Amino acid sequence: MKNLQIESIIEPILVQSGSSVQVELEDFFPGDRFAGGKYNFGTHTITLYIEEIKAQCLQLFSSLEQFEDYLAVVFAHEIGHAEDRELAELIHQMEETGNDLLKKKVALQIEMNAWDYARMLIPEELHPFMDTIIGYSLEPYYEALEVSA
Repeated sequence: MKNLQIESIIEPILVQSGSSVQVELEDFFPGDRFAGGKYNFGTHTITLYIEEIKAQCLQLFSSLEQFEDYLAVVFAHEIGHAEDRELAELIHQMEETGNDLLKKKVALQIEMNAWDYARMLIPEELHPFMDTIIGYSLEPYYEALEVSA
């Protein structure tokens, strides 16, 4: 998929959000995590990792048929981070605490805030699809806290 096609998917979501976040497109996430997108608080930049998003879509839905919707959901989630008014305070809490359980709870809160915001940017008819992605995304956080969703 060409960058122009990707931009045609993400641009309306960016406009709808009113966010001033910068967006960059890359093929692969440079680390060892399975990340489709990343928000950098310091530079107010979202980087989308297109090949990673494709791999996630394939893993979760066994097809790329819904790739465009999947991309839109991932992007909306990253905008959720960019527009989270609590993010600076939550990051501060994580950095200041030595309590591992509290760090995990704050990490979950950061993700839930982003998903709550993303839900406002995604059409309601896609919410069941989005809920599947959210469940998959939050699973490691709940596992780390040893609770069920």
